[in-house]
Amino acid sequence: MWKYSEGSHSQFCRVRMELLAALGCALLLPAVLGQDCPSPCRCWSLAEPGGMLEPGGMLEPEAMLEPEAMLEPGAMLVDCSSRGLRSVPALPRRARSLRLHNNSLASIPAGALDSLRHLRHLQLGDNPWHCDCHILYLKLWLQDFSAPALAGLRCASPAHLRAKPLARLSGADLGVCTRLLPTQCLQFFWRDLILIAGAVITLLLAAWALKFSRRLVCRLTLGGRRRRSSV
Repeated sequence: MWKYSEGSHSQFCRVRMELLAALGCALLLPAVLGQDCPSPCRCWSLAEPGGMLEPGGMLEPEAMLEPEAMLEPGAMLVDCSSRGLRSVPALPRRARSLRLHNNSLASIPAGALDSLRHLRHLQLGDNPWHCDCHILYLKLWLQDFSAPALAGLRCASPAHLRAKPLARLSGADLGVCTRLLPTQCLQFFWRDLILIAGAVITLLLAAWALKFSRRLVCRLTLGGRRRRSSV
């Protein structure tokens, strides 16, 4: 028989604290990773006092337009402009303002902007956009995000589409495009499929257990009645 002792109590408390610490790290790790500033860029916090000031002391125009950014924990301004970027770096999920203008971006990979749910301002001008099937993701994403931002972008290549606005691109311009789901979307698809399958199996097991319990109750009830009648 298990007996209570002070040593066992202290050991239980220590194990519980270790589990709580591990759980806390697991919960905080995604948030910390999501706040990392890409190495070629500069980042400022919009939620801290003085965080809206650039190194030169100028107030960020995005912050003046949206004072509520001061109240949003983790809100960031991410400046990746004029870095000669040919690809989009891993961006903080808490980015509220993002500058990607004046780079060498020809397209943006599918799914690269889907995690930026707090984004309110985006600058993409002065990039040599190559208008083929790979530009389709950016065009569709900007249609939902900001029509003015989409209206300001123009194709740099191929030659027959040079200077044409992205907003006016049609299927005839891009040709036959096979739209592939980004890897992130495929991961979510399989995750959701597994969750749905698990829920269905759980419901089936619950229905079977309920049916079995009803049969058991009926048998016990009939057995009790037979015993009473025989007595």
